[in-house]
Amino acid sequence: MRLFQDRPDWERDGADWPNRSHSRFVEAGGVTWHVQEMGSGPALALVHGTGAATHSWGPLLPLLAERFHTVAMDLPGHGFSLPPETEDLSLPSMAKALAALFDRLGFEPEIAIGHSAGAAVLAALALDGRIAPARLIALNGALIPLTGAAGVLFSPLAQMLNRTAMAPAFFAARARNRQFVERLLRGTGSRAPAGSVDAYWRLAQREGHVASALRMMAQWDLEPLAPRLKDLTPAMDLVVGKGDRTIRPSEALRVRALAPQAEIFSIPRLGHLAHEEDPETVARAIFDRLERSA
Repeated sequence: MRLFQDRPDWERDGADWPNRSHSRFVEAGGVTWHVQEMGSGPALALVHGTGAATHSWGPLLPLLAERFHTVAMDLPGHGFSLPPETEDLSLPSMAKALAALFDRLGFEPEIAIGHSAGAAVLAALALDGRIAPARLIALNGALIPLTGAAGVLFSPLAQMLNRTAMAPAFFAARARNRQFVERLLRGTGSRAPAGSVDAYWRLAQREGHVASALRMMAQWDLEPLAPRLKDLTPAMDLVVGKGDRTIRPSEALRVRALAPQAEIFSIPRLGHLAHEEDPETVARAIFDRLERSA
C-alpha cells in the first residue's frame, strides 16, 4: 500500500497553489508526478529538497522562466506526486524515477539546480550519465554526509520514526498549529514569506506527505555519492546562504575538497530556504554564475 491515504489533494490543498496554471500531472517511472513547466530557452531543471514541493520555487520559477525553459516537479511522495508502489525513496530510486520523468517529457536539462537533497539527486543523475547538463548549481546543497551531532542523529532518528506507525499522524496533528510549522522553518535560519509558510503548513498536515519525507530521510545515504563528486563533468556552483542553520556553510568547503571543480558563492544573511526568502537575490546569483561561464 502506498504511504498513507491522507495525501495532499490537488483540488483542496492545491486550489491556489503557486504557479498552478503551469501545473500538470505526468505518469513516469511508476510515479504520478506533479510537474510545473514555464518559459522558453535553454532547458533548466529545478529539484526541491526533503519535505518540500514545487511551492519552494514559487516566485523564483517565473524569474528563471524569463530566460529558460524551466521544469520543476514534486519529488515522489512529496506534495502532489504519489510515491512509487515499492515505497523506495532512496537516492538511487529518486534518481531513477526522475530520469524516467525527463525521458517521458523529452526534457534534457542544460542547467540543473537542486536545493538541499535535490542537489544530490541531480548529481547522482549526472554521474550515472542520465543527464548531461553543462552546469550544476547546488543551493545550500546536501551532497555529503552531515558532520557533528546532526550527522550522528539524523539518519538513526529518521529510521526510528519511519518504523513508528504513529509518527506521521503525530507530526500532522502538531502541524495543525501554524506556529509549530513557523518555528520549524525559522529553525532553518530563514524567514520564509507567508505564502511559503502556508504551503508548508498545508502539506505538513497530510500524513502521506509527512510519511514520505520521513521515509526519504530514513533511506537516504550519501556515503556512496561523496567520493564520486570529483568525477562530475558539469561545472558546479555551490550557492551558500551564510545564515543556513540546517547545512552549515562550512560544509561547502568539505564538498569543494572532494570536488575541486566546484566554486563557492556565498549570499549574506539568507538561510537554508534562501530562494524562498529572497528569490530576486538568488535569481541574480544564478544568472551571475551562468554569465561567468558563458
